[in-house]
Amino acid sequence: MSTLRTLRTVAERRSFTAAAQVLGYTQSAVSRQIAAAEREIGTTLFERLHDGVRLTSDGATVLIHVNAALDALEGLEGDLAQRERTVRQVRVGALAAAGVWLLPHALAYLRQTDTDVEVSTRDGTTPALIRALRAGTLDFAVVSSRPPFRAFDQETPELIGHVLLAQELALAVPAGGRLAGRLEIGAEEAATEPWIASPARADEPQLGVWPGLPGRPRVRHWARDWTTKLALVDAGAGLTTIPTDLMPKLPPGVQVSRIHGVPKEVRLLSLVHLPDEDPGTVSAMLGGFGAAARELSTASSSRSEA
Repeated sequence: MSTLRTLRTVAERRSFTAAAQVLGYTQSAVSRQIAAAEREIGTTLFERLHDGVRLTSDGATVLIHVNAALDALEGLEGDLAQRERTVRQVRVGALAAAGVWLLPHALAYLRQTDTDVEVSTRDGTTPALIRALRAGTLDFAVVSSRPPFRAFDQETPELIGHVLLAQELALAVPAGGRLAGRLEIGAEEAATEPWIASPARADEPQLGVWPGLPGRPRVRHWARDWTTKLALVDAGAGLTTIPTDLMPKLPPGVQVSRIHGVPKEVRLLSLVHLPDEDPGTVSAMLGGFGAAARELSTASSSRSEA
């Protein structure tokens, strides 16, 4: 293969000396390789001139086959290198809200920057994802935490969390309803509206109704999927609580409003893993999810300014 590359390089450079500089050989070594090739093939490949060399007609014919052979050999080398490459299989769990924008953009970033990582995903609630990390069925989890932001669970060793976003919850309001156009809505008034929420679980509070609203707000529609929730708001079916920073694009019939008369609701979105996770894989995951989170922050700031 080295002789084939020498032939091609001499043909390109039209000089034994220039080819030697490119290949890292001496001029005499290049000259000997070409002479040996000519003896083996039985024809003169290069015409020796006072200012370099030039392919003969036989040499031009041979070069066509040399290029084809080198392309095939280099392709084989690439295939073998790809086969020998170690691919890291990484299992990631994420909140359903993170799957609207953050998760797919993080995966797209990883595909571009770290081809040695192959990610599989699933969604779930924060408690379920934390349990999956402990059980060893997930390697990383994108989860949400609320004040006072204690440890993710009471088990040891303590899980490592990297904050991706600090976000304030808001209301998704029908743009064509009676509350349309209002930047702020009172808690008592919001409590009388129909709500869209996810069913509560033993280890997960009800998702959708604003925490701490007075009275007993009416949940008219139950849905776990965010696309369904926002479509129902878009249709004027009720209100729901949303993490606006995770949803830079909303349906045209949905507006974002703040609520007053109850405490603000702040959530931290974190990438969580066990302390013995491979540092290289942690770095790759933080690179992907961190880049996606920064894009989200920029999109959210632009929407707020608009």
